[in-house]
Amino acid sequence: MTSILDQRPALTAAISQTAEVAGYLWQKGWAERNGGNITVNITEYIDDDIRRMAPIAPRTTLDTPLPHLDGCYFYCKGTGKRMRDLARRPMDNGSVIRITDRGTAYEIIADQPVKPTSELPSHLAVHNRLIEKGSPYKATVHTHPIDLVAMSHNPAMLGKDVLTRLLWSMIPETKAFCPLGLGIIPYKLPGSQALAEATLQELEEYDVVLWEKHGVFAQGLDVMDAFDQIDVLAKSAEIYRNARAMGFTPDGMSQQQMDEMTKAFHLPR
Repeated sequence: MTSILDQRPALTAAISQTAEVAGYLWQKGWAERNGGNITVNITEYIDDDIRRMAPIAPRTTLDTPLPHLDGCYFYCKGTGKRMRDLARRPMDNGSVIRITDRGTAYEIIADQPVKPTSELPSHLAVHNRLIEKGSPYKATVHTHPIDLVAMSHNPAMLGKDVLTRLLWSMIPETKAFCPLGLGIIPYKLPGSQALAEATLQELEEYDVVLWEKHGVFAQGLDVMDAFDQIDVLAKSAEIYRNARAMGFTPDGMSQQQMDEMTKAFHLPR
């Protein structure tokens, strides 16, 4: 069977990186059953032959027009598909879609008619905003990091930048590799328009946001960049949890120590 990846090494590399990250999410226990989603803008790898490819499934109308995505192409995890399966067979558990009709619809073009994630409208809304503001970010990842979700059950941690400061203080690398910190979104129905709108708003200030009692959503230069930011935040949350399990509350780095690192590495304040 032919594949859209045949003789296209750059596109193959992008999809393979997505499969690699899907495997990491599963191995870490962040992607139970079919949990989590990944959407990657692959437009830069599209050639004229792909642009001429006919759809392999009926066109789907989007509830909200996304004009900046017109003519863009995305690789998307399939709805109901498992990350562990996507890691092994990305083109059986995800699909390539094309945005059409001035951003009001999409059509699946390869490899199989795998319907994209149910969270696709939210992911696409973020990508639409990224293009609108000229951002170089190309990937969005949603997953369920155990310790971060557990922290979101504590109301005392849900104030603005409370978790950001705590997580930054656990290990220096966290601020270095996630310099914007962690946005917080109070609980909203998964897949709802309200959650999508809140996520868009919070991503104006942060690259990673925590959905209360649900999971995290991250944007990045590519799928590995988005994963890395979640990973360092989750490591800090694990350090905090382990310290508490040992019977003490960790001191964390002092504000002076964090300010020193911010200055030394030219990080955002």
